[in-house]
Amino acid sequence: MTSESAPVTGSIEAVSVDEAADVVEEIVEDAASAPRERLLIALDIDGTILLEDETYSPGVVDAVAEAQGLGHEVMLATGRSWEGTRHILEHLAITPEYVVCSNGAVILKRVGAADAGASYERFHTEEFDATEVLQLLRDHLPSARYMVELPDGRRLYTDHMDEWNVSRADRVPFEQLSAQPVSRVVVVSEDDTDEDFVDLVSRIGLNEVSYAVGWSAWLDIAPQGIDKATGLELVRDWLGIDAARVVVIGDGRNDIGMFRWARAHGGRAIAMGQGPDEVLSEASELTASVTEGGVTAVLKAL
Repeated sequence: MTSESAPVTGSIEAVSVDEAADVVEEIVEDAASAPRERLLIALDIDGTILLEDETYSPGVVDAVAEAQGLGHEVMLATGRSWEGTRHILEHLAITPEYVVCSNGAVILKRVGAADAGASYERFHTEEFDATEVLQLLRDHLPSARYMVELPDGRRLYTDHMDEWNVSRADRVPFEQLSAQPVSRVVVVSEDDTDEDFVDLVSRIGLNEVSYAVGWSAWLDIAPQGIDKATGLELVRDWLGIDAARVVVIGDGRNDIGMFRWARAHGGRAIAMGQGPDEVLSEASELTASVTEGGVTAVLKAL
């Protein structure tokens, strides 16, 4: 070592071997600790991470990967069935421990390690007798198309639904839809708007069930008291994450329940910018629209 590269006299303090070991241990512990407290981040799919044409919101795949890399639990909470959800997980390259489907009526649990080949099983399902509600709806919407999801994941439908994934689904007469308990009912009517559905529900009354009206003129019906919030509360408890460490992001009326749940417990309820006013008013925060990368903006700012 030359005199030019040598440290200034007195700038280095000699310590004992034991003291040096303690310093190294503290550095290792600091480096190993998570830089941020773990969050439970629940994302809606349609209108939140997916555009109408099934393409992904700008930057969302990378933003999800970054959030997961920080140690957060990033999961999906959707009105879709599992059959319509699994490929979204694959594209996002995430394998959360749980997935909330069918607006909270179905919860999937990961089997095995969190790797690219992870599989899922139906871990928790809700069910109800849909006979009365199906008949009531058909009396008012005789030309609508109907689908039910059974607790085992199979689905039955009356007429083809181009906009719905009908794998593991069978076309049956209307009367067979209520032959056994179901996890949910879906009603699609191309002759009606979402506002028409909201008006219909208020006029006819849907007792002893939970319902959500979709932006594309569809009505989703679940057992009474069941929605995304009830499913997420179960997941939050199973994971042992504090309720105040929850972030939920969505854009539709079926997200209102989880918005209220998150806000009530000190979490963040974030609405996409293009959501209807009644949804935006239930959120604690707003982000940009799905076309503008609203979810990406939220995740990048964590």
